[in-house]
Amino acid sequence: MVLTDDNFATIIKAVESGRNIYENIKKAIQFLLSGNFAAILVVIVASLMSLPVPFAPVHLLFINLLTDSLPAIALGLEPYHHDVMGEKPRPVKESILTKDFLTRIGVEGGVIGAVVLAAFLIGYRDGNKVLAGTMAFAVLCLSRLLHGYNCKAKKPVIFTGEFFNNHFMQGAFLAGFILLTVVLTVPVLHDFFCSADT
Repeated sequence: MVLTDDNFATIIKAVESGRNIYENIKKAIQFLLSGNFAAILVVIVASLMSLPVPFAPVHLLFINLLTDSLPAIALGLEPYHHDVMGEKPRPVKESILTKDFLTRIGVEGGVIGAVVLAAFLIGYRDGNKVLAGTMAFAVLCLSRLLHGYNCKAKKPVIFTGEFFNNHFMQGAFLAGFILLTVVLTVPVLHDFFCSADT
């Protein structure tokens, strides 16, 4: 570490900044892994139940490019918190994918997957695989956009000021919601998004 001034408080600020950056990286990883685990889980369960594949390739491309990347970038830009200095230093050799972290990812992905699978089964009651795929796609996109807020902290933020403290997250959610609405409501896009075996 090289100090560019004679103020040793700079060391404290540097440690605080490093811890916040590390936390933001974990939030983005948590968001991406739990969301992707949910999608994989839905596909596996649908295959085991001899059901059609819930998502077309274009659905997954849309999810990965828009409802994945925008909130993940926003989570990487979360405002810094001073309370990170109250935490114990993590062991040098500790992996970012700890047991507790992976458990949280699994639980969150399982819940999202269960909701998406339920939407798919509701849409497939009459054997309409296009409706079922559309419902699964819409629920997965919206769930992941909302899940971005869940990844902001280890405790619920919905009724706190922390819910609105990241303008990038608000923009990511709004952009994703508008794009999803356009895909679902503009007729000219329907053939493109239903072109695969949905």
